[in-house]
Amino acid sequence: MTAKSQVKWTDDALTVLKAPDGFRLDALDPAATPGYGGDKKDGAIDLAAGLAQLADFQERLFADSHAGDGEDSVLLVLQAMDSAGKGGIVRHVVGGVDPQGVELAAFKAPTPEELEHDFLWRIERRVPRPGFIGVFDRSHYEDVLIGRVRELAPAEEIERRYDAINDFERRLVERGTRIVKVMLHISYDEQGDRLMERLERPDKHWKYNPGDVDERELWPAYQQAYQTVFERTSTAAAPWYVVPANRKWYARLAVQELLLETLEGVDPQWPAADFDVEAEKERLRATLR
Repeated sequence: MTAKSQVKWTDDALTVLKAPDGFRLDALDPAATPGYGGDKKDGAIDLAAGLAQLADFQERLFADSHAGDGEDSVLLVLQAMDSAGKGGIVRHVVGGVDPQGVELAAFKAPTPEELEHDFLWRIERRVPRPGFIGVFDRSHYEDVLIGRVRELAPAEEIERRYDAINDFERRLVERGTRIVKVMLHISYDEQGDRLMERLERPDKHWKYNPGDVDERELWPAYQQAYQTVFERTSTAAAPWYVVPANRKWYARLAVQELLLETLEGVDPQWPAADFDVEAEKERLRATLR
């Protein structure tokens, strides 16, 4: 099922990157390139080829919902420790398709209004409409990651949220949304190097947040929080995919391939014309004489 444009993949990304029962985050090498038989140079070629295919799928998905009877949508959920490359995924993978067919939501700390509602209230308002590719740059999972590590909610509330997330995602899938949940897995040392680069380059200072070091000091707690997320919320309807992210080129290629294989499963079709094509050709020719 591997996308035809990605010639160096040896296994389906949806299979090899899926977090199965018994998955252990600490057993996955963040510098690995599972399922891909090429190097960085090959990856650049495949990424460019995949971009054209992704753009075609996106246009068909959009057209089928707007001029046909398509009800499908795709939601890409991106979660990671700081500097793992979420922004690069958005720019280099999703950024190459028609922006009219993409709905991007970057969830920050809840506003006072959002805090007056259940944690999923603001999330449900941003799910993609039929025909769209939605992207969550961080998501509802912040409420069981930061919420757990920073003890922003009681333990019993965190436990309730796991079940609420599973129910929410199940309902989305039943409505026709394919959910691709991706955790970009970066190593502690690689994150340190990337944060230091931001400090050493004036053009990167805007990306640096002193709070990143505070979160870094809680690294073991976050790794355990992610492990619990996989165990509690990787379901048949919405499984988790863990992408080694120390090699940026591989992480971008892998997320692109996950989207391509997902859209191949949707198989959106160009909607049939609801008018007489030949008659319209004749009418148009008459105006060209």
